[in-house]
Amino acid sequence: MTTTAPRDGTREAADGGPGGAVGTSLAFAWMLIVTGAAGALAAWVITLDKLKLAENPEFSSACSLNPIVSCNNIMESDQATAFGFPNPLMGLVAYPIVVAVGVTLLTRVRLPRWYWLTFNAGALFGVGFCTWLMYQSLYEIGSLCLWCCLAWAATIVMFWYLTAHNVRHGFLPAPTVARDFLGEFPWVLPVLHIGLIGILILTRWWDFWTS
Repeated sequence: MTTTAPRDGTREAADGGPGGAVGTSLAFAWMLIVTGAAGALAAWVITLDKLKLAENPEFSSACSLNPIVSCNNIMESDQATAFGFPNPLMGLVAYPIVVAVGVTLLTRVRLPRWYWLTFNAGALFGVGFCTWLMYQSLYEIGSLCLWCCLAWAATIVMFWYLTAHNVRHGFLPAPTVARDFLGEFPWVLPVLHIGLIGILILTRWWDFWTS
């Protein structure tokens, strides 16, 4: 028996086929709600800690556990304000939008191709920015933020399931074998992606973890 949830569960022909308006299953909608809420929670906590740090330079966040797992090191870095303002502010805007889309999909609404592709483009930017932040965190700053890791995982899951949805419905071009694979096993790519990050974290500080 294979595990396929949260597949979107809609039939292309019934929903208008490639290019038409399609909906999703309740499982897919809840996936968006949960990942959006997780990302929003992480962004909210980091923002609060950032404000406290600005008021008190001696403030130490609850997730600053050791020299490696240190949210303070991340918040005090130049990368924490990549666009000239605190990065979590983008999350406070973007993740609630994801939650809103998920809630909308619970009503069984069907959304057009342009909507799904715009959503996918936003998720692509999110996962790309998270990838840059991961690299900076591991190899430039040399510290991890647990709340950041939660936001990364939420964004990765959201992006790959959304991409699988758009490939399956023909909104993104892909060979038939890719469409069939993503329709049957949409969980594989997010698991591999998060697993790769876990391996990088493990090997980056191997001596610290094993000491």
